[in-house]
Amino acid sequence: MGVFKEIKDRQLYLYIDGNLVYKRWLDTGQSIVFHDTTYNKYTLARDLTYDYRDKLIIVKAKLKMKSTEDGGRVHGFTSGYRPNHVFEYKDGVLLRTYIGDIIFEGQSTIEPGEEKEVTVRFLSQQHIEGYLNIGRRWFIHEANKCLGEAEIIEIADWDDDNISSVKQS
Repeated sequence: MGVFKEIKDRQLYLYIDGNLVYKRWLDTGQSIVFHDTTYNKYTLARDLTYDYRDKLIIVKAKLKMKSTEDGGRVHGFTSGYRPNHVFEYKDGVLLRTYIGDIIFEGQSTIEPGEEKEVTVRFLSQQHIEGYLNIGRRWFIHEANKCLGEAEIIEIADWDDDNISSVKQS
C-alpha cells in the first residue's frame, strides 16, 4: 500500500495508492474520510510504503515544562531532545506515543518550569494527522512520566521541494 501525505493551504491530504482517502483542515480540526475501507486499512496497517520518507511534519508550539517540584525533570534539555509525544489517554493510560524532536534557539537548554516557543518535527510516517490542528494540546513524556505540555500555534505547509511556514491567522 503506497501512502503519500501532503500539507498544503493549511490542509492535510492523505493519499493511498494515488487516491485521496482523507482530508483534514488544520485550523479547525475538521476532517473527512473519502473511502472508509481504505482509510481503515491504513489506520490498522503495520507495513506501509511511504513516498517522501524524508518529509517531516513541522509545527511551532508553545512548550511549558513542569517544575521539578511538580514532577518534571531535575535538569533541563538541549535542542534536539526527542521525548515521547502523547496526544491521548484512556482511563489514565497513554494510548500511543509519537516520535518528534524539539528544536529551539537563543539558549542552551530549556529548564524545568520554563515556557518557550519551539519547533517540533514529527516523522510523517506516523498516524498523527488526526491530532494536527492549531490550538491542539499534547503532553511531553519520558516513558510514563509527564514532563510538560505543548500547544500547536503554527503548522508548516509542504511545498514540492521545500517547507514554508504558515502563520496562524
